[in-house]
Parts: sequence; structure tokens; C-alpha cells
Amino acid sequence: MDTFALVVTILVALFFTYTNGFHDSANAIATSVSTRALTPRAALAMAAVMNLAGAFLGSGVAKTVSEGLIETPQGSKGMGILFAALIGAITWNLVTWYFGLPSSSSHALFGGMVGAALAGGTDVIWHGVVDKVIVPMFVSPVVGLVAGYLVMTAIMWIFRKANPHKAKRGFRIAQTVSAAGMALGHGLQDAQKTMGVVVMALVISGHSTYGDPIPVWVKIVCALMLSLGTYAGGWRIMRTLGRKIIELDPPQGFAAETTGAAIMFTTAYLFKAPVSTTHVITSAIMGVGATKRVNAVRWGVAKNIVLGWFITMPAAAVVAACSFWVVNLAFL
Repeated sequence: MDTFALVVTILVALFFTYTNGFHDSANAIATSVSTRALTPRAALAMAAVMNLAGAFLGSGVAKTVSEGLIETPQGSKGMGILFAALIGAITWNLVTWYFGLPSSSSHALFGGMVGAALAGGTDVIWHGVVDKVIVPMFVSPVVGLVAGYLVMTAIMWIFRKANPHKAKRGFRIAQTVSAAGMALGHGLQDAQKTMGVVVMALVISGHSTYGDPIPVWVKIVCALMLSLGTYAGGWRIMRTLGRKIIELDPPQGFAAETTGAAIMFTTAYLFKAPVSTTHVITSAIMGVGATKRVNAVRWGVAKNIVLGWFITMPAAAVVAACSFWVVNLAFL
């Protein structure tokens, strides 16, 4: 039964990674597709490959997820808590994907972990949640907004005397690089989050201990599922990011992607903080758009997106708590 529970939990974790991939594929490529720098299929293939590569670039975020948010629960109850956390995250991913809302898969997972832990009587490491999740949740969009504005302002000043048509052609080519950087950062951040969950499942089942290196097979399967999900593509969310916030041109797309990628690499390596790629790229797009004129950004759409961010963690937590109670009644 314990082995069966472990296998089921790992499979559900991989399905979460798949939903994360198609939910967040828009983060990496929406700007490139909307500016016609890349065709949708070419962009998705590139993002899938770069997600795969990014997953092998570090393990700091995985360590934060597996050790820094909730105390490791024990036995079959612990596996039930982890299973319920994943159900909460998957449910919220599917709901927000259906409505085309670019919410955070990361915060859905963290909300699910906290909700399931509270329902299961496991301690939440609140200082870890605050330092690694809540603070970055507020800080990273502000940084994205300001940095996007500044990067775009710098580009406009540097290329102020350039031929507009030539500049747009050049930035269209440059966007293939910036989109690749964004996808690499997404792999670095989001594949590691699932690695952290799988490591926790292995520790609960007694197959591993904290301090052991992440098994290579865990890295490979998490990276592959994220890539497959990315290649499946989340077209509903892509339309929201690529068109509904602001009509992007190639220089703006390049500025937004470069800003987003820089923030994701910095937070992963310097702070080991699992930031939301969705929050970062969406706020960067808003900052870039505001350089044109403030009312060029469709702030009504932006407001709905931000509201979605704030309800993601509590909503996933509630679903996860309810899932744990069901699992507890049925199996534990």
C-alpha cells in the first residue's frame, strides 16, 4: 500500500507538472507569437526544449519547496497530505486555464501544500512561507513592472535615431533569444518545484533523506513532463498575455522577455526563492506597455489578472483541505 501510495503521488505530481507546462507556456512565448517573431509551433518547440534544459541548471528552488514550507509529514497520512496538495493545485490550474486567466501554478502548489498541511495537522513553516512565497509574491511583480518600464525606456533612447522598420526587424530576431531565456528561466523555476514535491514523497516513504542529491530520474521525468505540457500549449492564456493586456511590438516583446528572464534567474540563484513566472512576465508586459502611454495598458484586464493572483493561494488551499478530508475518510 505504501509503495502504491508513493507511485500514485508521484504520478499526480507529474500530471501537475504537465498542467503547469501548458498553463505557463504562454509566459515564455506569448510575446514572441503576438509580435510574429516566431510561429506558434516553432515557439512552443523552442520553449519545450529550453524548459528541459532549464530544469538541470540548479536545485535551490527544489530544496525550498521540499524543506522550507511545511514540516515533512510522516507515513500514509503524510502521503495523503501531499496528494491532496497536488489535487488542490491541479484543480486551480485547470479552472484558471479554462477562463484564460494567467494565474500562478507555483502559488497554486504552495497554497495546496499549506491547505493540506493545516487540514492534516502538520505544521506549516510560516516564516518560510512568508520569506520565500509571500514577500516574493508582492515584490517580484513590482520589480517586473519597474524593470520592464526602465528597460523599454532605455531601448527607446538607444534606438531613438534608428530606422523604425529596421529596428523592428532586428528586435524580431532578438526575440528568439529573449524568449529562449524566458523559457530557460521557466524550466529552472517550475520543474524544480515539482522535483521538490517528489523528493518530499520519497522522504516520506523512506526511499530518500534530505541532503541526498536529487535523483537523476526525478530531474528527467519532471523536466520531460513540463516540456510536454509546454508543447501542448495553453492557447487561452496566450491570447490574454499576448493581446489583451497591450498590443505588443517586437522591441516591447524583447524588453518584457529580457526583464522576466533576468528576474527569474536572479531569484533562483541568489535567493533560492520560487517566484511565479506568471507574475513576473505579466508585470513586465504592463511596465513595458506603460512607456507608450499609461492608458495603452488595458488596466481592467490587468486588474482581473492581479485579483486572480491574490485568490490563487487561498483557493488552492481550500480545495486541497477538502481533498485531504476526502482522502482521510476514504483511505486513512
